[in-house]
Amino acid sequence: MTAAHTNAPADPAAVDDIEWAVRLLAATPTHEHRDPELLRRWARAADAFGAALPPVECTARIVERDGGLERGLLARYTSRPPTVELYADTVALAEEVVDARGWRAWFPPGSVRAAALAHEAVHAHLHHGRARAALKHALGHSALRLGRLRVPGHVAGAEEVAAHAYARTVCGLGRSPLLLTAALAAEADARSHRPAPSPARDARREN
Repeated sequence: MTAAHTNAPADPAAVDDIEWAVRLLAATPTHEHRDPELLRRWARAADAFGAALPPVECTARIVERDGGLERGLLARYTSRPPTVELYADTVALAEEVVDARGWRAWFPPGSVRAAALAHEAVHAHLHHGRARAALKHALGHSALRLGRLRVPGHVAGAEEVAAHAYARTVCGLGRSPLLLTAALAAEADARSHRPAPSPARDARREN
């Protein structure tokens, strides 16, 4: 679950969840020159697919660590061995962002962690079995056509959109985690550009 994918406007909440999904797809390599309406159709299909998925159990080992802010990650799934890395520093900053922006009704306490784990559980689910093929079918993108034969194609970024929609649904969130990741990216970027306190200021604070 990435913590950065597009530039956030001053009020990220003014952008709806589908538009955030469109922006995620547009920022994904191979989609730079795609028709915006095609991206919107894929975004809607991926969102609907993720929202309709039944609950998926997270069977991977969960490892909590810091260092997510430097990597731009809330959590990450790796398949060998199946592991979910949950970045505590990014989760903590996300909770601060929720409070600062007044979004607690959309993201209740503890929901950031829960949504990150749910998101990665779906990545694991889509990595194996029939769900990945079902997502391709739902998107309706063809990699090859030979008469009536159609080979469903991969749409980069669609799995990410589906995983966010799933997390929103199973965790009962008022908005997609896509909104939170956009605001989180903006906050992390702002903090990285703030000047460090001068030694004189530190000395005055200590006295």
